Amino acid sequence: MRHSLLVLIAVLLLVSETVFSQTLGELTVEKIMRDPKWIGSSPSGLSWSPDSKTIYFSWNPDKAPADSLYKITLQNRVPQKVSKKERLALPPFNGVYNRAFSKMVYEKNGDLYLYDVANSKSTQLTNTVSRESGVSFSGDEKKIIYSFDQNLYAWEIATGHVTQLTDFRKGKKATSPTLNDQEKWLRQDQLTTLQVIKERNDRQNAVRKLQKEEQPKRPKEIYIDDKSVDLSRLTPDGNFVVFRLSKSATAKNTIVPNYVTASGFTEDISGRTKVGAPLGTSELFVYDIKRDTVLQVKTDSIPGITDAPAFAKDYSKKESKKDGKDKKPSLRQVSFSGPAWSDDGSYAVLQLRAADNKDRWIALLDVATQKLTVVDRQHDDAWVGGPGGFYLGWISNSRLWFVSEESGYAHLYSYDVSTHTKKALTSGKYEVQQAELSRSKKFFYITTNEVHPGEKHFYKLSVDGGKAERITTLSGAHEVELSPDEKMLAFRYSYTNKPWELYLMENKARAKPQQITNSISSEFKSYPWRDPVVTAFKARDGQDVYTRVYKPAKPNGAAVIFVHGAGYLQNAHKWWSSYFREYMFNNLLADKGYTVLDIDYRASAGYGRDWRTGIYQFMGGKDLTDHVDGAAWLVKEYGVDPKRIGIYGGSYGGFITLMGLFTTPDVFAAGAALRPVTDWAHYNHGYTSAILNTPVADSIAYAKSSPIYHAAGLKGALLICHGMVDVNVHFQDVVRLSQRLIELGKDNWELAVYPMEDHAFVEPSSWTDEYKRILKLFEENLNQKK
Repeated sequence: MRHSLLVLIAVLLLVSETVFSQTLGELTVEKIMRDPKWIGSSPSGLSWSPDSKTIYFSWNPDKAPADSLYKITLQNRVPQKVSKKERLALPPFNGVYNRAFSKMVYEKNGDLYLYDVANSKSTQLTNTVSRESGVSFSGDEKKIIYSFDQNLYAWEIATGHVTQLTDFRKGKKATSPTLNDQEKWLRQDQLTTLQVIKERNDRQNAVRKLQKEEQPKRPKEIYIDDKSVDLSRLTPDGNFVVFRLSKSATAKNTIVPNYVTASGFTEDISGRTKVGAPLGTSELFVYDIKRDTVLQVKTDSIPGITDAPAFAKDYSKKESKKDGKDKKPSLRQVSFSGPAWSDDGSYAVLQLRAADNKDRWIALLDVATQKLTVVDRQHDDAWVGGPGGFYLGWISNSRLWFVSEESGYAHLYSYDVSTHTKKALTSGKYEVQQAELSRSKKFFYITTNEVHPGEKHFYKLSVDGGKAERITTLSGAHEVELSPDEKMLAFRYSYTNKPWELYLMENKARAKPQQITNSISSEFKSYPWRDPVVTAFKARDGQDVYTRVYKPAKPNGAAVIFVHGAGYLQNAHKWWSSYFREYMFNNLLADKGYTVLDIDYRASAGYGRDWRTGIYQFMGGKDLTDHVDGAAWLVKEYGVDPKRIGIYGGSYGGFITLMGLFTTPDVFAAGAALRPVTDWAHYNHGYTSAILNTPVADSIAYAKSSPIYHAAGLKGALLICHGMVDVNVHFQDVVRLSQRLIELGKDNWELAVYPMEDHAFVEPSSWTDEYKRILKLFEENLNQKK
């Protein structure tokens, strides 16, 4: 009896320990900043097999060190781990199909394969040390075209015969020495005077002529000097090759010192350039195979190619007053993408983008004449952008389709090259964020936020436009992978407080989705995670600013505003956030009585062109005043004490935090700036030049937008956290700001450094340390109870 009682007690203790371990209890920083595997691993990387029978995805339900490949079939929808043998034999999921979708060519491990869809069989075509790439079918689908060592080749399917199509060579072509007048005279005199010399010369010339006549036909030697060649494309008729030559600029690169290394020595990480550094150039050429000639595709006839950007006019007036004359307009540098050919090969279409980010042209290319005919020009005095900017293709042999922000929102358009007419296929105050043409070319499948800016749904749309048919219905976001036969949808779905899971459903409206995975841990589910209120407040200019509000059960009168990063990103939405750690931390703050606000400020994604470009030439302008207006809204609507409002965020969020504390110091009592940009002149070119132009061309924009110039305004408590091996926003940024704060005599700030962390922290210990400091900052400066 005593033994049975002891056994029962042991079992009860074991059960209670198991239950306790699966219950999260009160939130703490230490709990929520553990390795994210404690939450559960969501499936990712969904892909269909070419026969539409199997779905593959990455998943880690066992909390292994890394994800594994799993699969389900339409007949067996229970996830199964894919064996190593099967995984290694799988074709990649991004191959190129023929027009009938019966065969697919692909590159794997640098070798080429041909896949037969009907019998699910792959045939290896090459086995080489060097890599073949850029594989596609020829226009008549009798050959496979690919690149090898920068040259283009054709592999004939029927015979296996390989033909080299181009002969690009580095350096300059060697030429015979040029004779001066004296040397020419002497040579001619020798040939005229001495018979043996003349006979030998004639024999040599005859031999050379014969050798040339008997040589097999080879592609023209094209010398590219110090440039690199890419985007080589054979025209469908096989008569021309379109290719791009690019030359890298000589620009000074940054270095990022890595202090904590396995070697024990400080090691330098080669970094990026800074905004305004010299840019590389690219040119487009056509190689006429029959005529054995190479000619450049000129851009001088493109509408607006010499236009100076609008912002430069004021600077130009000042410069012309200095030197007393106007500068002659020059051709702007452009980058090329494409070409894409219509199925019958009649037309080729390219996209060109101005290096100054102000223009995107869509143009037809006549390869025989190298002439460009622009069919659409999207100009923006700020910068051309938005979702879907590179979606482009052919609906038929005479109709192409593309996405443009012409209306102020990203929408789908068609253009008929025979009638020269453009048609909007979608319209309204929402964005087409993804678009795919059906295999039949009768429908588009599009993802939009038409239902709500914070939701993503999947639609079917006729290629002629009209009312789109909504397929998905769950509130939140859907990341859809359409089966190749277009009968089924596999998608990742999530909601605000529910992480991503895999679902399967028929491709038809009102079909019932089936949840396939259950990834989330019992421990995570044990806590009642908030479903923040998604609402909007009015900014000072009358615009609606979407936001999420975390309401505390027992308000303490204080508030914290979280600022998402990246600038062009969305976070006041109804799906599981990529900022899941911050989401959990905001729940912790709300548990402690803080009202938490999460704003899709000016420049956030999802709200159209005007919202996207609202920070042009002034970062820390409307994006910051949106947060200031949000703080005032919290005071009015939630009774928050205006003297107890904090702010925090990382990257761009860290930048806004600094600008808030420096330029509106009476609004925010405390702030945590994580990995912040402190001076935009030290950030990268691609992102910064679009928004602020370049420091040399638009110095005023940089002076207005960079926190280091406004540091004198700091009043509240400031915490700065930064990884020392950050190759995105360099640690140098906070070092320079620290020196500035020291020079200004500021003593209400502190800097926490993380020697082994990049821009995105990896180690749970680093996340824990960082967020314990943030919590301490707010508790000491905002929470009167403390």
